[in-house]
Amino acid sequence: MGRLLAIDFGKVRTGIAVTDELQIIASGLTTVATKELITFLKDYIAKEKVDKIIVGEPKQMNNTASESEVLIVPFLEKLTAVFPNMIIEREDERFTSKMAFKAMIDSGLNKKKRKNKALVDEISATIILQSYLSRN
Repeated sequence: MGRLLAIDFGKVRTGIAVTDELQIIASGLTTVATKELITFLKDYIAKEKVDKIIVGEPKQMNNTASESEVLIVPFLEKLTAVFPNMIIEREDERFTSKMAFKAMIDSGLNKKKRKNKALVDEISATIILQSYLSRN
């Protein structure tokens, strides 16, 4: 079995999380500049077996696509072109940033560390992945 990899796509930076090889535990991996995301994924997937990529799907409260979906669609097209044999799925990412911030508070991180938006993105990707695992 390979890992599952989750992406919390952002205009500037993107959070990434992965599972262990048994696909049981979701862990934050890193945050990368979005413009370097495809290069990072190529390198990572060359080194690690990845069975599936889960990309966060931002939605409004009424279940329609959020404004940021227009940025994600071209990324998904490029991702599919670069990894034509990779399974790519979407996972609802509503409230993940708020949940990530709350997790940071609950874990006792100080105010300065909670302002680290890269860490919020990485935790958000982990929440997206954990949500996917719980649903499947």
